[in-house]
Amino acid sequence: QVQLAEFGGDSVQPGGSLTLKCVVSGFHVRNYCMGWYRGMAREAVAVLDSDGRKKYADSGKGRFTISQDTTNNILYLQMNSLEPEDTGMYYCAAEEMCPAEYCTGGICVPVPSREMTYWGQGTQVTVSS
Repeated sequence: QVQLAEFGGDSVQPGGSLTLKCVVSGFHVRNYCMGWYRGMAREAVAVLDSDGRKKYADSGKGRFTISQDTTNNILYLQMNSLEPEDTGMYYCAAEEMCPAEYCTGGICVPVPSREMTYWGQGTQVTVSS
């Protein structure tokens, strides 16, 4: 049975850091395309495909890092220099096969949420002074 469970959300001040963790069971993270999404609209934040390619949304580029621990089957999102605009519910998602990005007209974005099959329940991040 596939399960994704997110941890690590918290309330922080602007400029602070958080590390989100997604504990996975039912498949191995290195064999799947996995990503982090935010909010009710499930806006893509970062995606890591099964070939190790990463794609970040422009909003988090240079501040966020997606990675995985293949020994413990965990997906991470390291978030630095947090801004109030980063506030939201963060969801971990997975798909058996997908690219890290979709490109149209020369513009490439992380693979959208509609392509993801498996989802966690989310963890809340609040950035406020």
